[in-house]
Amino acid sequence: MSWLHEVFGVSKPVIGMIHLPALPGSPLYDTARGMKGILEWARRDLHALQEGGVDGVMFCNENDRPYILRVDAATVAAMAVVVGALRSEIQVPFGIDILWDPVAAIAVAHATGAQFVREVFTGAYASDMGLWSPSAGEALRYRRAIGADAVRVFFNINAEFAAPLGSRSLAEIARSVVFSSLPDVLCVSGSLTGVPVRIEDLQAVKEAVGTIPVFINTGARHDNIADLLPWADGVIVGSSLKVDGITWNPVDPGRVRAFMDIVRRVRETGG
Repeated sequence: MSWLHEVFGVSKPVIGMIHLPALPGSPLYDTARGMKGILEWARRDLHALQEGGVDGVMFCNENDRPYILRVDAATVAAMAVVVGALRSEIQVPFGIDILWDPVAAIAVAHATGAQFVREVFTGAYASDMGLWSPSAGEALRYRRAIGADAVRVFFNINAEFAAPLGSRSLAEIARSVVFSSLPDVLCVSGSLTGVPVRIEDLQAVKEAVGTIPVFINTGARHDNIADLLPWADGVIVGSSLKVDGITWNPVDPGRVRAFMDIVRRVRETGG
């Protein structure tokens, strides 16, 4: 896992989410506040996360509900504008997550200098968005075609808002994805945003894939991170760092500091 430490500078890095307000073209987009309002929101959350001590951040179009599986040009453009405008203020490694379009995420990451993307790259699912069958082969060939090989790929292997159509265990899926699809990180999730990961799922995936980093992808909270983190190589956290722990609220700097205090204690004890 040397590359992970080289990128983030610590063991078990914490990546804090910057959940953008709805972007142009999505049903919840605030036309009165416009792009200026989105940029102000992202800037405030970026500084709150960095000042709280996170090891990385990830920009996501979280409020572009209802979600779609292929985004349009307006989404790509808006994400690139926001990240590009904040680029000089980003002091930690950062990533891109565009729900639920791996090719779009890779394009924005390459254009903005992001170090990684997180997406659902593999599998077939019955989802809230309809039948869902992403292609890691197509996404990684696109990464090669645009010269974005330096962008690391975080694979969410049990998709949120969806159920797999197959019957394989999570451990079997993890082993297969590592063999067939070249992930840099495997992310293990609960059933949707904010739902905690099961320790037994983390254990099963970690035992199945050996040295491939495994991240907690959803539901990390102040009251469970000390129990979960010893079984993972890092964590992506969003909702629990927000005011009152609500996904759509701004980042709460005090909650960030308190969360990072717990993480540092886990690191110090070798967890």
